[in-house]
Amino acid sequence: MPMTMTEKILAQHASRTDVSPGDLIGVKVDLAMANDITAPLAIAVFNEIGKQPVFDPNRIALIPDHFVPNKDIESAAQAKLMREFANHHQIHHYYEVGQSGIEHVLLPEKGLVIPGDLVIGADSHTCTYGALGAFSTGVGSTDLGVILATGKTWLKVPPTIKIEYEGSLLPWVRGKDLILYTLGTLGVDGANYCALEFSGSVIKELPMAQRFTMTNMAIEAGAKNGIIEPDEVTLAFVAERSHRTPLVCTSDPGADYEKVIKIVVDTIEPQIALPHSPANVRPLSKVPHISLDQVFIGSCTNGYLEDLREAATILKGRKVAKGIRLIVIPGSQLIYSEAIEQGIIKTLIDAGAVIGPPCCGPCLGGHLGILAEGERALSTSNRNFVGRMGHPKSEVYLASPAIASASAVAGYIAGPGEL
Repeated sequence: MPMTMTEKILAQHASRTDVSPGDLIGVKVDLAMANDITAPLAIAVFNEIGKQPVFDPNRIALIPDHFVPNKDIESAAQAKLMREFANHHQIHHYYEVGQSGIEHVLLPEKGLVIPGDLVIGADSHTCTYGALGAFSTGVGSTDLGVILATGKTWLKVPPTIKIEYEGSLLPWVRGKDLILYTLGTLGVDGANYCALEFSGSVIKELPMAQRFTMTNMAIEAGAKNGIIEPDEVTLAFVAERSHRTPLVCTSDPGADYEKVIKIVVDTIEPQIALPHSPANVRPLSKVPHISLDQVFIGSCTNGYLEDLREAATILKGRKVAKGIRLIVIPGSQLIYSEAIEQGIIKTLIDAGAVIGPPCCGPCLGGHLGILAEGERALSTSNRNFVGRMGHPKSEVYLASPAIASASAVAGYIAGPGEL
């Protein structure tokens, strides 16, 4: 029977010839992942099970990235617990501060995910790895604790919504704008427990960093996973980072989709998500004069080298507006190092930015940029819920690095053309 690429990956990991939406299946996990917030809870469940050792120390990734370098005693204790667990079980893919970064940037960078993999992470944005043609999704820490012991989990096969992007992008429109526009179209529950399959000629032209941004935010529409068919761009990215043989799955002609949505991108402007939802989206031209207190460039959506490079291009020879705090956090230690070598970091510092160590930073209201009551921030991150980056009476707006950089100079939400 014809299947979508998501269904093919799930069938392969369930040792079945085919699956259909709604099927309950048991699957083998290629990679299990947790961070310094979710790992301690998963470890507690693992210890309750009483099974020793872990299912495979080479197929587990533990990444301290949310509250590191540790911001307080409690976060230090969580990181210590994860570190000791990794040492005790000889977890190969444990990356300490100084070699690490944001989990969803780091795992593809290290070649730990390739096309055809099934990845389960105790973090909702695990769907990021679908950009590589993998099935990846987030679960709770309880489920992850069981996976640490067994290497298996159960899933309900999701129906697939296919989104086809065609046309030509306007200047300064990037993958972040496409996914924000899509969220504005679907709403925050428009893809509940569905696979979002991103396709079309526009997607094929996007570099990997922008593809990661799009699949990362599939969860903001309620999707189980986001996925993009592997192509030459994908395989070149993987070949530089992994010696494993990818399993390239493509959707069959005649595969059954929940729906197919066609989006012509020719007139899509840079998009802004207003408080307090990633789906509360307006084109830049329809956004009123909104003054800002803080701009954040980074996170698992836009902490890539090309994001920092684009920011530096706009900020070169310019200064951050008086009263604006510009916080830039590279997505990984490697990205940080390359940005230094290419002069990007100096350009950002000369413009008035402060550079943070590779981590999630203020994205989840963790640290390195908490908002006070009444403050407004423009962020390249993926969520702007009430209190997401600090005080419940603060406001968070979402946009691309290009818009964030221009806004830092203008002092209000603005595009590069206004400079």
